[in-house]
Amino acid sequence: MMVTKNMLVLVLVNVITFSLVSGSVWLDVPNTAMDYDLYYEVLNEELCEEQLAYIKSDRLLAATFADAGFRFPKGFFDGSSVDLGNYHQCLGLKEQLPTSELEGKYCMIEIPFDQDFDFPINFKETNFNPKLLPLAEREEKLKKYNMSGTHRSSPDSWLYYSLIRVAICIPKPCTTRQALSSLNTLSFEYVDEFCRLPNDKPWVPADIVAIVLFSIIGLLTVLSTTYDVWKKVVMKNDPKSVSVLWTAFSVYTNSQRLMTFTSSGGNIECLDGIRALSMAWVVLIHTLTTEGVIANDLEIYQWMETWQSLWITGAHMAVDTFFTLSGFLLVYTTLGKFTGKQLIKNIHLFWLNRLLRMFPLLAVVSLLEASLLNRFGDGPEWRKVASRIESCRTNWWATMTHTQNYMTPFFMCIGPSWYLAVDTQLHVLSPILLFWVLLGNRKIALTALFGGLIAILSAATTYNFISNFQAFLLGHDDGNYFKNYYMNTLTRASPFFVGMIFGYFAKTFKIKLRKWQVVCFWVLALSLSTFIMYADYATRFEFNQTVANFYNSFIRPLWALFLGSLIYMCNRGYGGPINWFLSLNVWKIHSRVSFAIYLLHEGLMTAVNHWSITPIYFTVSAMTYKFLSHYTFVFIAAFVAVLLVDAPFSTLFKLVLGGGGKKTQKQEVDVESTKKEATE
Repeated sequence: MMVTKNMLVLVLVNVITFSLVSGSVWLDVPNTAMDYDLYYEVLNEELCEEQLAYIKSDRLLAATFADAGFRFPKGFFDGSSVDLGNYHQCLGLKEQLPTSELEGKYCMIEIPFDQDFDFPINFKETNFNPKLLPLAEREEKLKKYNMSGTHRSSPDSWLYYSLIRVAICIPKPCTTRQALSSLNTLSFEYVDEFCRLPNDKPWVPADIVAIVLFSIIGLLTVLSTTYDVWKKVVMKNDPKSVSVLWTAFSVYTNSQRLMTFTSSGGNIECLDGIRALSMAWVVLIHTLTTEGVIANDLEIYQWMETWQSLWITGAHMAVDTFFTLSGFLLVYTTLGKFTGKQLIKNIHLFWLNRLLRMFPLLAVVSLLEASLLNRFGDGPEWRKVASRIESCRTNWWATMTHTQNYMTPFFMCIGPSWYLAVDTQLHVLSPILLFWVLLGNRKIALTALFGGLIAILSAATTYNFISNFQAFLLGHDDGNYFKNYYMNTLTRASPFFVGMIFGYFAKTFKIKLRKWQVVCFWVLALSLSTFIMYADYATRFEFNQTVANFYNSFIRPLWALFLGSLIYMCNRGYGGPINWFLSLNVWKIHSRVSFAIYLLHEGLMTAVNHWSITPIYFTVSAMTYKFLSHYTFVFIAAFVAVLLVDAPFSTLFKLVLGGGGKKTQKQEVDVESTKKEATE
């Protein structure tokens, strides 16, 4: 009952905290990341006319407003359809007029291409019209890669669907139409997209909650570290005599545990390398997908058609790596420790332990994205960051209950957390098979494991052939593929089941192989991985629905088969240089912070990428450099998060679940138990 009461308290604190965060449960506070009412409150038609007249009379001021805005997008024929102007220059404009203060307002407008433009040039004399430009090649590329911009309808030309987005800088009290209509020589049809003003990010309860919570954690860290250093360093007391509870938040102790690489018996060393490299692979693909405005979109799509892009476009397999490792470790770590009856008797603790492993970091990162991320930076495309923030403020409950892949698939708090939802759902269902595995009978265990895999593959294959999904994540998608296939528990479960099978093999089956057999195995394994990568490339743009259905059904369990075989061979001493590389100590620290990296990376990268005030020109070398900088930044943030949040709460949970401080020495040296199975 003590455990249950403590857990109920934690759940209650969670509900109260995030109810305040959302601002819509108990408090009448808007969840918006920007003060949209402010944009309407500042409008004043008479004041606008007065300020426009002043600008016209001052050529330097007029040039400054013009310089901060309206330009035709550079690189239009390379796929660029956006010009961002100069965001900070526009919002920094401020001048005191005789009767008012003149300030700049940054606005973005959408200009459809299917219209006659009236520019201050005599087109009749110059024989020029933008619609008569030699756009056939661009039109074919736009059609091929489905790069259109608006919902306008016309059967004549793909360009009738295209638009350009340009920034304009206007006086604060003006609408875009009033400001542009003052330029009598400039006339065209357009649509307002958004406007931005200085200090348009309102403070909300989430910000206050975050500041208070992080301040408390900071204070506990200082006090705990001071006590720890005083006892162990200054007084040189025996570490066994120092209170584990009082040192739970100590940076001194937690950093020692985090940086200790001594291996205990039974660990599979290669898992660290697999986990660390897979996490880096995830960050790599998100380096591209979280980018802001790109100046040469067409070149990216052309490059993605080539085999040279496989090292990036194949990164979606990294998530299947995590599913495989999760299933593997579930069986490997429980087999021999429990019986089937003990599992059923303590199933509530089995589930609770799983949830508590993820709870502290997941809650803190959710709160961070709902609050202080909005103060992290700013830029012309910050609306995309604001959308993440608003999703967190509204839909945090789906993230904390691990239901976001079904309840809020397009408005998730922490984008990559859909994986945690699927993984948690699989862990909740896993005792159905795990019970038979823990009975101790090999035939029953294998029958249950292979029966479960066959059942899930049959159901997923049937579902895929009925639904007819596309076969490539980065292709055009109306949301159906992402929601109903990519984040679906049924279609993503097979690697988890394959991992469970290999976890059982690694624990119970010992084999002896000759050298030629080992060589043959590695040739087959590497051939399988090569085939998987080639299949990813082959199904990319030459679309065949039957092939796509088979690909979606079997490519992920095949990847899990390759990965599980690799782990098994490395564990049995047949890994050679591959096992040596994956077992290097350098991967251990990356592996231990991988869960924090997974939660933090996309939000931080999206914010950093959307600071940019100009479109980014894509090259492979530039993206590689950006990936390295992103990974370094996120790694540091993750390391701090583990020290200040994950490690302290792991210790506290162990004290609660373990019955107090009698096992302090074991808890202090048990590094592996603090890892997160979610990304292991």
